[in-house]
Amino acid sequence: MNKRLVFPYAAGVLGALACMQPAAAVDIKAGDWTVSIGGNVNAYYTFVDCSGAQVGGLALGGEALGCGGRDSRTTVGNGLLPSGLVTSAASQLGGYDVKALIGIYAHTATDSAISANSGVDVRQAFFTFGNAGLGTVKLGRDYGIFGANAILNDMTLMGVGAPVQATQRGRVALGHIGAGYAYLNHYGQVAYTTPTLGGGFSVDLGLMSPVHDTPVVAPSAYTSASTPQFQAQLTYKLGDIKAWLGGKAQRFDPLVAGTPDLTMRAFEIGALYQAGPLGALVNFQAGTGLGILSDADQGRVRSSHVLVQGTYKVTEQVKLGLSYGRSENSNDAAGTGGLKSNANVTLGAYYALNSAITLVAEAGQTRSKAFAGPRDKMNGVALGGIIFF
Repeated sequence: MNKRLVFPYAAGVLGALACMQPAAAVDIKAGDWTVSIGGNVNAYYTFVDCSGAQVGGLALGGEALGCGGRDSRTTVGNGLLPSGLVTSAASQLGGYDVKALIGIYAHTATDSAISANSGVDVRQAFFTFGNAGLGTVKLGRDYGIFGANAILNDMTLMGVGAPVQATQRGRVALGHIGAGYAYLNHYGQVAYTTPTLGGGFSVDLGLMSPVHDTPVVAPSAYTSASTPQFQAQLTYKLGDIKAWLGGKAQRFDPLVAGTPDLTMRAFEIGALYQAGPLGALVNFQAGTGLGILSDADQGRVRSSHVLVQGTYKVTEQVKLGLSYGRSENSNDAAGTGGLKSNANVTLGAYYALNSAITLVAEAGQTRSKAFAGPRDKMNGVALGGIIFF
């Protein structure tokens, strides 16, 4: 296995920044249009210490990935969010609310003090139109529907979560990706969101450009088929409660004759409770071809993910939180590299210095287990902050 793993699909983690313009964004009026410019910059000092180097595959708690090929390591880099600049233009034209958005993201840490830091990712470029009666139609490149609620409500979105060194150097940390939920991914898409229906329900539907498998520890075995990927989600909101039920599916074509057929089928169910200072989140995903990190990254393997989280605002400025996530493979297929599960627990403190800056302190442990029994462990701490503008 390559000691330094780069996840192209983890480079532009969406987070709150990509779903909405920050409240402090600069708005410029130009005729019928309002142009908004906002974004974030973040950096965290992380230190990790790993024990055990016996679990293969996507073992986030092992030396190969967790500590970047060493028994311990230090990085000053991005957290779960990359630093980013988001520009949008919105107007109301002909009875429709119209918006276009482009998001450009960059990472902080590299292994060189002199080389150009040119790893810029444009993960969003889309436009929307709609109104209260029609709902909203989206066309372009954006993040998926499946998995969005998990990552957007993950407390470590403002911090680091699992400080996996193989991704934080040159990319981002993983939060609970691969240890609580699969990444929401990004696709060329045509998506539709209904208006709020009776009883507090709404529906999201997405027709995504089909993607290849994304193996890390084995050669690619599948390519995208002629049919698109489908994603859908039913959302319910009532008072302090939000709940969702979603799914996605895609057919993959084998690259080599004799390789078993693969149709990714996955579902997700979750709920969020936020009342006064108390917050609680639970999310569960499962399916064949869902992967540990991304679509079909382990081939025809059934995997499951669970995330449980509780937060409490001690004061208007200080929030404390504890989150636990686990991702597990159901069978020891070749694509798993022998990995049975990853689990991460993170304890975090988040201090709002002002309306723009949040300072963060997190400590956590990531454990990986092999089907054969061996276990790896990574202890990590993160100190830093994020500014939204």
